[in-house]
Amino acid sequence: MTQQILGIDEVGRGPWAGPLVVGAVILGTKFQELDIYTELRDSKKIAKAKRIQLAESINKNALAHALGWVKADEIDQFGLGPALKLAARRAVKQILAQKIKFDNIVIDGTINLLADTPLEERVTLLPKADNLVKEVSAASIIAKVARDQYMVKLGEKYPLYGFEKHVGYGTALESYGICPEHRQSFRPIAKIIEAHGDQQLESNSTQKECEIGRAEPIRTKKGRQNYESGHRAEDVAVDYLREQNHQIIARNCKTTRYEIDIISQLNGEIYFSEVKYRKNTKNGDPLEQITPAKLKQMRYAAEKFLQAHPEFRDLQPILAAIGVSGKNFSVDGLKPCC
Repeated sequence: MTQQILGIDEVGRGPWAGPLVVGAVILGTKFQELDIYTELRDSKKIAKAKRIQLAESINKNALAHALGWVKADEIDQFGLGPALKLAARRAVKQILAQKIKFDNIVIDGTINLLADTPLEERVTLLPKADNLVKEVSAASIIAKVARDQYMVKLGEKYPLYGFEKHVGYGTALESYGICPEHRQSFRPIAKIIEAHGDQQLESNSTQKECEIGRAEPIRTKKGRQNYESGHRAEDVAVDYLREQNHQIIARNCKTTRYEIDIISQLNGEIYFSEVKYRKNTKNGDPLEQITPAKLKQMRYAAEKFLQAHPEFRDLQPILAAIGVSGKNFSVDGLKPCC
């Protein structure tokens, strides 16, 4: 009589953001009769479209399947090792609830994620099991597809980070800080927080488009500390633009997709201005502080603002920097970036 195997594998151990996901699958003898049975292998070795197809078949035809999720904040709370065990136990709990009998448990790797549980003695640890044992391959596939789909949705929620492309590594952190899905206990994220503060972007679901004429509050710890001088520099910059006959459209315009210090209109042009405050003039021209990455961000901001506000689309967009320096907050002028 063929023994039933419960295969277990995890995905998402290494990324800096997003959840850990553990898959657990009992395929059953009927699944072995399907043509796709022979196609099951390590999910990383399968093309994306094929992986999705296999996951759909596993979820439809496997005798039992489950996913155990552990979110980023739980990883920070418990640590990576305990979080892996927690995810595995959440998945196995669902399998047990389905009351499908199994004889053995095969876990990919060298760590018994079910240690100190009644199932501990039934576990076989096997490195590369996701490429050797079909049940573990299946667990790897459904976990990988589910997590990738989650990260795509996360990319829609936090579009600046490109989660849908790299599924949770370190893109855009220097420019935008972290979001609630970043694992703050991971060393690269901890270094970002140490260097730039604990800035966290809110999601599209909780943040409105920039409203014309509305100033959004500074949300970051670092921003709160620098609020007084930064706010005064923006006040001075706004007064300067008005003296130059600019009509102020919006100020301190923030959404999860972009941030613009001042938006103003003059004749047939719309200016997207970055205010650069310096305690003295030793740091050079304000344009020197507009890095290629910052310029790319400003272009993106201008494009998104104009998409959201079609009433300004006929105006010529200008990206600019306004330097404000010294204790007297002297304006160095408005200088186009390109």
